[in-house]
Amino acid sequence: MILPSIRDPRMITIRRGGTLTDADHQLLALWAAECADHVLPLFEAERPDDPRPLEAVAAARSWARDEMPMMTARAIGGHAMGAARDLTGAARFAAYAAGQAACVGHVAEHDLGAAAYAIKAAVAAAPPDEGGSARLAECAWQRARLPEAVRDLVLEDQSKRNDICWSVFD
Repeated sequence: MILPSIRDPRMITIRRGGTLTDADHQLLALWAAECADHVLPLFEAERPDDPRPLEAVAAARSWARDEMPMMTARAIGGHAMGAARDLTGAARFAAYAAGQAACVGHVAEHDLGAAAYAIKAAVAAAPPDEGGSARLAECAWQRARLPEAVRDLVLEDQSKRNDICWSVFD
């Protein structure tokens, strides 16, 4: 569960009664896609012939550029998560990260789903005694790529939802 029980109006678009602008919503989707893309090789190493997670990352970016309807991107995200179902470890988490990224257009809070699953993928790919440093390194890598316009919003959201995102952000 990566979504809060009470939604933050800053993560809801203006047209749905929140305060999130379309431009910032698009930035969240692009950042989520970048987080997922960073760990996508972990999935591709295990399933090189399954394009679903790669298609989900592309869908997130297409939606953010107004080149794809939200419902199409969301459906593609669901297919990427389907690619994860019979996997374990890093490959599974990488596919989930891609699926979450494609769903950001539907619900902005999925940005942290993409980021959290990407961190879990990096930890799962690391040797057992290096999981902690892998978590910190992936989190730092992601934060370094946060667009300035949404940086504070994402960092505050990470702090608020860290507990329901497997405590990967602290």
